[in-house]
Order: sequence, then structure tokens, then C-alpha cells
Amino acid sequence: MPTARWNGAVIAQSEDTVVVEGNHYFPADSIVADYFEASATHSICPWKGEASYKSLVVDGKRNADAAWFYPDPKPKAAEIKDRFAFWKGVTVE
Repeated sequence: MPTARWNGAVIAQSEDTVVVEGNHYFPADSIVADYFEASATHSICPWKGEASYKSLVVDGKRNADAAWFYPDPKPKAAEIKDRFAFWKGVTVE
């Protein structure tokens, strides 16, 4: 089962990931919400739309903007709506 880990903690786990451009996008209900905090960061992808970010906080360590998601993706990326992907040292196995 695809599992995302950071700082020794499982932050998301699901059999229902969608892989886009090599990134696993996890359903929102598969993340451990206690590890996520809001971020004001946004970025634009020409074909997916505007991404929003969340930071991770695990055992007192913070990983700013390590998770991103598309709350309102463009039609070609509809399958990743409200799914989370990771970077900045988060491993997905």
C-alpha cells in the first residue's frame, strides 16, 4: 500500500492513489490531519491549475509547504481534485 512518511511518521496511506508526473496523490481522507497545518503558498501549473500547500509538523519539526493539492483543478486534472502529493524529503513507498 502506498505510504508517505516524514520525520519517522506515517503522514498518509492509501491503496487509492493517483500517479501524475511521478507523484502519488493521496485522497484527503487518507492523510493524518494532525500533522498538517495551513499555508498561504500557492503555485500555478499550466495544465493542472492552482495548487495550494500545507506544511508538515511532526515531533516538533516543521517542513514548510511539503504537501500540495488542487482544490479546483483544470478539467484535464480532475482526477487529483483534493488529493495530496508530497516533496521536500517526504518518502512514498
